[in-house]
Amino acid sequence: MSIGLIGLLDDVAAIAKVAAASLDDVASQAAKAGAKAAGVVIDDTAVTPGYVIGFEPKRELPIVGRIAAGSLRNKLLILLPAALVLSYFLPWTITPLLMLGGAYLCYEGAEKVLEAVMPHRAHHHEAQLGTVALNAQSVEDEKVASAIKTDFILSAEIMAITLAALPAGSIWKQALVLAVVAIGITVAVYGVVALIVKADDVGVTLARSDSASFVGRALGRGIVRGMPMLLKVLSVIGTAAMIWVGGGIILHGVEVYGPPEIHHAVKTAAEAVAHVFPSLAAILEWAVEAAISGIIGLLIGAAAIPAVGFVFAPAWKSLKRLLQRRQDMSAR
Repeated sequence: MSIGLIGLLDDVAAIAKVAAASLDDVASQAAKAGAKAAGVVIDDTAVTPGYVIGFEPKRELPIVGRIAAGSLRNKLLILLPAALVLSYFLPWTITPLLMLGGAYLCYEGAEKVLEAVMPHRAHHHEAQLGTVALNAQSVEDEKVASAIKTDFILSAEIMAITLAALPAGSIWKQALVLAVVAIGITVAVYGVVALIVKADDVGVTLARSDSASFVGRALGRGIVRGMPMLLKVLSVIGTAAMIWVGGGIILHGVEVYGPPEIHHAVKTAAEAVAHVFPSLAAILEWAVEAAISGIIGLLIGAAAIPAVGFVFAPAWKSLKRLLQRRQDMSAR
């Protein structure tokens, strides 16, 4: 009996070791795959704080929480199953879908550039589009819907990049790694966003605190004065990242489907610049490719603005009317 018990304990220990090794493998794959999506993660972190500008301080964290919940819902309930199904049954569709998402990011970035350069033209374009939310009850609802829409595209890119970085293996392990990456990135991104949007409140508290030292109060005043500039810088970084990431995705798709001369020309230009300064070769090569991706992204985004205004906006308005009629009929 004791021998049987010892054998059972050995089996349990062996199973525990296998499970621990499997969990370590999942964590390792999640870390490596998540690192591949770093560019999109930075984009997501830089873009989101702009959606809470103009709201009362007490609404900032609830808005970030609503966007984070929508992002996590998109990743786990829609994008994760869709990524696994497409990779298993229709793997050839992933790159074209990524390119569509990249084109949308280019459009979003170009729209923000238009707003900065020609605000009246940008407001006219926004009026053409109408609201994003189906039944927006407030400005907050519309902002949250717009943020979740943009996050959906960024999340789709993150999940696709993560899936492409995973080695072939069990679909359940791939699903677990995708879930770990989805949860980890969402917590990290929106945790940082929450810290950014509440930093000015922390600064005010420090500046007014009688118990804080002179250095603490000075730090608080510095935070309060610096936050508006930081938010502007983040807005610029987010816009640039949208255009750069979107253009890079399009460029990668062209590398897969388009003529090889385009990819060859980009590599040749990058290598030529890197050759001038051999000590900075890797950095310069990356910078040139990023700059070319940005130019391509800006051109695609600029071309997409009239297309969205004259084609997609009317189609979306018609679809919204149809959906609202159906909701009204079901409510009766």
